[in-house]
Amino acid sequence: MTPPPPRLAAVGLACAYGERTVLHGFDLAAEPGSVTALLGPNGAGKSTALRALSRLLRPRQGAVTLDGREIWQLPRRRFVAHVAFMPQVETAGWPMTVEQVVLLGRLPHRGWLLPYSRQDREALHTALSQVGLTGLRSRSLDSLSGGERRRAMLARALAQEAQVLLLDEPGAHLDLRHQIELFALLRRLTRQHGVAVVLSLHDLNLASLFADRAVLLCEGRTVAQGPAQEVLTPELLRIAFGIAVETVPHPRHGAAMVLPILPPEPQEARHGP
Repeated sequence: MTPPPPRLAAVGLACAYGERTVLHGFDLAAEPGSVTALLGPNGAGKSTALRALSRLLRPRQGAVTLDGREIWQLPRRRFVAHVAFMPQVETAGWPMTVEQVVLLGRLPHRGWLLPYSRQDREALHTALSQVGLTGLRSRSLDSLSGGERRRAMLARALAQEAQVLLLDEPGAHLDLRHQIELFALLRRLTRQHGVAVVLSLHDLNLASLFADRAVLLCEGRTVAQGPAQEVLTPELLRIAFGIAVETVPHPRHGAAMVLPILPPEPQEARHGP
């Protein structure tokens, strides 16, 4: 019998850099088979929350658990076998090809000095195909565009075959087509394989179209969380972002599209002298 997917959860997290607390009382449950979007303005605490969930930043208060066990008490290799993290910015320390970068995702499943197995190669091929980089597998990572590098980093996380994906701005630098393909892929992984996805986003409309749940943050505190359509309301978005918006239903998908309400132009600018 296949074991159930692991469940990652955070309760009461408070995180700080030095003396400055940047995340207060953060709660989250990364449910298997769902996409959870962390939303909010710059500096709201989205990346900090992901760093705490991925065991890169130890919280000052609260706990993150994987299947009920505190993640800092788990062996590192066991944790990364279940949880993959893609940071917002990452640079290779030395020249590497796309294939070499993606194969790094297989390290939790093998020893450092062991040759790559057929399973490793199959995971590599699948991950490259999923992000559309099969034809660039021999290219140096440094020679890729920003969008291609993001897809290579995502492929590494996919090759890890983790059941929890933590992604910091996965759509950054991607054009519209690749954004839609990426988020559609993440939805398929949740629906078909029970993967739990937690990602940070600035694009509220992508969150509306693809996220099951949303956590809206502002100045390190949770404004609201719940089903995405209940969080993406004009009232809550005004509190978090400080601007007026309106929502209109998507003509085909039923999701609420978020449109900013532009302030009126000054009379001088509109009519001229």
